[in-house]
Amino acid sequence: MPEKPATPEDRPADRSAVRVLLRLWPYVRPVRGRFFSAAAVAIVASCLSLVIPLVLKWLVDGPVSDRDPGGVWLGALYLLLLGFAEAGLFGLRRWLVARPLSSVEARMREDLYGRLQRLPIAFHDRWASGQLLSRGTTDLMLVRMFLAFPLTFLVVNGVTLLAGCALLLAQEWSLGLVLLTPVVPVVVLCSFFESRYAVVARRAQDQVGDLTTVVEESVLGIRVVKGFGRHRSQAESFRRLARLLRSTELAKARLLALIWALITILPELAIGATLVLGTVEVADGDLSAGTLVAFLSTALALRWPVESIGFLLAMSQEAATATERYFEVMDAEVEPDTAAGGGRAGAGPDGVRFEGVSFRYPDAPEGTPPVLDGIDLHIRPGETLALVGATGSGKTTLTALVPRLHEATGGRILLDGEDIALMDRERLRSLVSVAFEEPTLFSASVGENVLMGAGPDAGGPELRRALGIAQAEGFVDRLPEGTATQVGEQGLSLSGGQRQRLALARAVVGRPRFLVLDDPLSALDVHTEARVEAALREVLKETTALVVAHRPSTVMLADRVALLSGGRVAAVGTHQELLRSSGEYAWLMAGEGDGER
Repeated sequence: MPEKPATPEDRPADRSAVRVLLRLWPYVRPVRGRFFSAAAVAIVASCLSLVIPLVLKWLVDGPVSDRDPGGVWLGALYLLLLGFAEAGLFGLRRWLVARPLSSVEARMREDLYGRLQRLPIAFHDRWASGQLLSRGTTDLMLVRMFLAFPLTFLVVNGVTLLAGCALLLAQEWSLGLVLLTPVVPVVVLCSFFESRYAVVARRAQDQVGDLTTVVEESVLGIRVVKGFGRHRSQAESFRRLARLLRSTELAKARLLALIWALITILPELAIGATLVLGTVEVADGDLSAGTLVAFLSTALALRWPVESIGFLLAMSQEAATATERYFEVMDAEVEPDTAAGGGRAGAGPDGVRFEGVSFRYPDAPEGTPPVLDGIDLHIRPGETLALVGATGSGKTTLTALVPRLHEATGGRILLDGEDIALMDRERLRSLVSVAFEEPTLFSASVGENVLMGAGPDAGGPELRRALGIAQAEGFVDRLPEGTATQVGEQGLSLSGGQRQRLALARAVVGRPRFLVLDDPLSALDVHTEARVEAALREVLKETTALVVAHRPSTVMLADRVALLSGGRVAAVGTHQELLRSSGEYAWLMAGEGDGER
C-alpha cells in the first residue's frame, strides 16, 4: 500500500507558516528585482487611496463651504486623476510579476520532476502516484498564486493600515482611538483562525492527492475495470472520496465565512461609533465637517485591507501547506551515486559476483526474515545464468540489485571485480541493461521507446538490429507509421507480447556488457518465443547475463542454473544436473510450481 503523507496532527506543534514559506526564497531570489519593484508599485498605488480623503476634506472645508463651483470641478479632476493613477499602478504591478512568477513555478516543477527521477524505488513503492501528481500540479499552482497576490498584499495592506492609522490619529486622535479598538480582538481572532485553517487546508490537499490517485488508477486500469464490470464500485470509491473532499472544503468555507464575518462586523461597529461621536463634535463646533468626512473616508478606505485579512491568511496557509508538501518530496533522500571513498577499476573480466548478498525492504516489519540471505553466486564472463525459484524466493529482487534499483543491505556485488556500490550510478547503468516481466512503454514512438536503451549516437541500424532480435520487425512494420508510430500511454495500443518484445529490444539495442532479463518472454506464444530465443542466443554470446526463468524453454538459453529457495541459493548447476539432483527444481520445471516471483 503506498505511503500516506503525514497528517496535520503528525506535524510538529511549533510548525510556522512563515518558516515554511521562507523556503521559497531560493526560487524567488533570481526574480527579486521585479518582485520587489511590483510590491513597491502596489504600496504606492494603495497609499494613493489615502490621499483621496485629504482631497475630500479640502473640497468640503474649501470650495463647498465657500460655494465655489470652479473649486469643486478642480477637486473632482484631482479625484479622477488619482483613480486613474491607482488603476495604472496596479496594472503595472500585475505586469511586473506575471512573467517572473511563471518562471518560478516552472523551475519548481522541473526540480520536483528531477527529484522524482533520483529518488529510490523504495520511495515510489511507498508513495501513491496521485499524491506526487497533486504536488506537481495543484500545490505549485497555489504557491504561484500566493506569490502573485497574497504575499504582496499582506505587505501592501500592512503598510496601508499603518499609514491610514497614522492619518486617522493625526486628523483627530480621540476618534482614531475609538476606531482602533477592534485591533486586539481582530489579532486574537486571526491567530485562532490561522491554526485551525492550517489543519483543514492540509487535510483538503492530501484528499486531492487521494482523489487524483483514484482517477489515475481507474484510467490506467480501465480494461480491468470494464472487464470485471467494476465501474460501479470504482465510481462509488471516487464518489466517497469526492464527498469527503467536499466536506473538508465546506469546513474551510465555514472557517473563512466566520473569520470574514467577525473581521467585518468589528470595524463596522467601530466606524458606527466614530460616526456618532464625530457628528456630536461637529454639532458642538469642535470638529469641522471636512475633517469628519476625511476621517470617515479614510476609515472606509481601510475597510478592504482589514476585511481581506482572513482571505489573505487563508491563501497563505494553503500556500504554506502546499510548500510543505512540495518539500516533503524535495527533502526525501535521493539515491547515492557512490559510497564514501569512490570506486576502483576492476582487475579484468570477471563477470558478476554476488558475495554474501542480503536484502531486506526498508519498511519491512521488525523481525521479518530478509528477502535475500547470504547469496553467493559467480556468473563467469560471457556466461548466462538462469534464476529459477518458486513465488517469493527472491528472483526479481536479486535482479533489481544489479542495476541498484534497490541497495543490498548486506554483502556486495562485483562487476568485473568492481563493487557496484562504489560505482557512479550513471556509469553502472550504462554497463547493465534490464528488461522486466511487466514491460513499461512511454507515450512516444516505437523507435524512441526502443532507443532509450542505447547511447545518444544510436540510430536506425541499431534500432533495426534490436527489433530483429526481439522478433518485433514484422508487427512494427505493419504499424501505420512504422517505427515512428506513437504507442500511446503505457503502450496500451499494443498487445502484451508486442510490448514485451519492444522492452526486450530496448534491453539489447545498446549491446550491453551485462544483461539482466526478468522472464522477458512470458507473454509470447510458443512459435514467437522459439524465434526470439534463437536470435537471443547470439546476443547472449556477447554479454554476461542473468535471466529469471519460469519455463524450461527459457532455462535452455542459460549455461548454468541457480535455484533460489527462501531467499538462499539452494543449488547451482546445469539444467540436466539439477533435474537429477534437486527434487524442487524438477518439480518447478514439471510445471507444478508457481514461478512468478
